[in-house]
Amino acid sequence: MTRAAQSATTLTVRVPFRLVKRGGRKEIQLPDGAPLRRTIDNTLIKAVARAFRWKRLLETGEFATIAELAEHEGIAAPYLTRTMRLAQLAPDVVEAILDGRQPRHLTLEALRQPLPEAWDAQKRMLAVDQGCLNPE
Repeated sequence: MTRAAQSATTLTVRVPFRLVKRGGRKEIQLPDGAPLRRTIDNTLIKAVARAFRWKRLLETGEFATIAELAEHEGIAAPYLTRTMRLAQLAPDVVEAILDGRQPRHLTLEALRQPLPEAWDAQKRMLAVDQGCLNPE
């Protein structure tokens, strides 16, 4: 069989990737260094929005305690407390999340862990570099 005949019948394309679960859905993850168009993580955005809403409800006095707010929302108080940590994120980290520019490893579970109050320390702990925070 000649090379021309072989290429007309068979074409093999290999694309290295793996499937990972993020926010309850599957996502294709390309190898490091591959150009990747960022996608918005709706689960993470929803959690950030809830955190700011809950913070506002407590600050305005609509609810006196976290327990009272958690009961009203129908969720456990520890869940509410962990999620409210997102309201203390550095503004540029929040913007990166809203724009879909956050690093892949920056998941909701990673952000629910105790974080430093200082924004620079948060970025170091979360291993967020300036490249992902600056608009492309």
